Amino acid sequence: MKVPEYFLKMRGTTRTLLPRVNNSEIIWSWIGGFCGIASVAWLDHFFFAGTDLSLMIASFGASAVLIYGAVRSPLAQPRNLVGGHFVSAIVGVICWKLFHPYPALAQAIAVASAIATMHVTRTLHPPGGATALNAVIGSTALHKLGFWYVIMPATLGPLILLVVAVLVNNVPATRRYPEIWF
Repeated sequence: MKVPEYFLKMRGTTRTLLPRVNNSEIIWSWIGGFCGIASVAWLDHFFFAGTDLSLMIASFGASAVLIYGAVRSPLAQPRNLVGGHFVSAIVGVICWKLFHPYPALAQAIAVASAIATMHVTRTLHPPGGATALNAVIGSTALHKLGFWYVIMPATLGPLILLVVAVLVNNVPATRRYPEIWF
């Protein structure tokens, strides 16, 4: 490939705007996002306030965008949601344990390896990269969790989001979730 061709690829392929979703989709996405994150946050507060445990991690916000706002996306399906967080959390904890003396290296290996592992396991879920990164850059309390981080919050949280997604996304006749379970 010639260098000019390389740069020409960066223009994109279309010049049209992305399609707009209807107001009903926007409202149901909002309701789902609110109910899902509120459920995880409420359970976190009710059961884990004042402890070193937490049920909430930032990557769940990105998962909410997918499972409530892009319900038909392959990246939003249950296998990807739960499996992506699960395998990424394992990768992140392993990277912390092996490379914590070298934080930048641990961070880069965690995210890159999470992407590769999600591809291999057919569980690609973009927020999983943040789950792996969180295992490395998290607090001392999070690091003390070790592999418990995989279960709580990285698997339990997405399971709660999934239950809410199944309940909320199937209320309107125009939506269906999931498209495929496994």
